[in-house]
Amino acid sequence: FHFEGGVAEFVSYLNQGKAVLPTEPIFIEKEIEDEKSYCKVEIAMQYSDSYNESFFPYCNNIHTIEGGTHLSGFRSALTRALNDYARRAKLLKDDDPNLSGDDVRERLSAVISVKLGEPQFEGQTKTRLGNPEVKGMVDSAVAAGLNQYLDENPAVGRRIIEKALTASRAREAARK
Repeated sequence: FHFEGGVAEFVSYLNQGKAVLPTEPIFIEKEIEDEKSYCKVEIAMQYSDSYNESFFPYCNNIHTIEGGTHLSGFRSALTRALNDYARRAKLLKDDDPNLSGDDVRERLSAVISVKLGEPQFEGQTKTRLGNPEVKGMVDSAVAAGLNQYLDENPAVGRRIIEKALTASRAREAARK
């Protein structure tokens, strides 16, 4: 695929014809460089009215269909950032349990793209990224970018948390 607007336009394409939140995908971009490695992180995400989550992880433009460390970093940062925001905005009380990863990922479409100098793929088919340092890099980029976005767009943040709370209640009711 090639999209003029990059990963954000790709997410818009994935959600064509669906009711979406927010109206424009959340876009996070960060370059991280240390003495050992370089990583450029680009992430676009948007909630829709479908019940499925759809993630498209890429490393150096190779679709890593089994995910890997970049997808793990994204998932953990997403869950932590939304729980932190829910507590700061008083949408979750102190005695309420945290939202689960499944709750915050329900209805989410995301494209996670990392560019690395020396990617380490697992297996010959390059279906999974194995660089351990990438998890922390993606985690920090997503946490910082998402926190900034939610602080600047509190109405969208509130609606995202309400969707996750609804998913949590439904999951709990189904369990009972």
